[in-house]
Amino acid sequence: MYSAIKEQIYTIEDIENLPEGEHADLIEGTIYMHASPLRIHQEISGRLLQKILNTIDRNDLPCKAYAAPFGVFINGEEDIYHYVEPDLSVICDPDKLTRRGCNGAPDWIIEIASPSSMQMDYIRKLALYEQAGVREYWIVNPENQTVRTYDFQDYDTAEWSFKDSIPVSILEDYTICIADLL
Repeated sequence: MYSAIKEQIYTIEDIENLPEGEHADLIEGTIYMHASPLRIHQEISGRLLQKILNTIDRNDLPCKAYAAPFGVFINGEEDIYHYVEPDLSVICDPDKLTRRGCNGAPDWIIEIASPSSMQMDYIRKLALYEQAGVREYWIVNPENQTVRTYDFQDYDTAEWSFKDSIPVSILEDYTICIADLL
């Protein structure tokens, strides 16, 4: 669940000053607090991360994958009005990785939607990720067991069932079937 806090302009400094354990996104100077995820969200996130990490290791890819909370300075650390913690981030350019997280757009972002995060995932984050240069964005929806994929490189979008073998555009000849992970 996301909820915006007070109407004012916030910066990265405000995110860094949140109490320990509080997680939020900062989009256009507005802070959106994260609620605790449901168990299915955590199960999907963990299984997807495990699958992606195994593929990276098995194929000796230069990519790294991280689960939330992992800081993404989506437009670079100099942009003090944007910061996100995607559910899963895959970064294939080691120069983007810093002590603080990812400095710039990850190659692939996966968000696991909940009823309270639909507008955030399907509208705000979709626009932000496309503008920032994310190459691929997935929205996994456990409620209706679908995955919406956005390939921003080829301007392609599709909707898949959890039972489908979903192609990963940033990784050649690689697919993921969510149903097989659960």
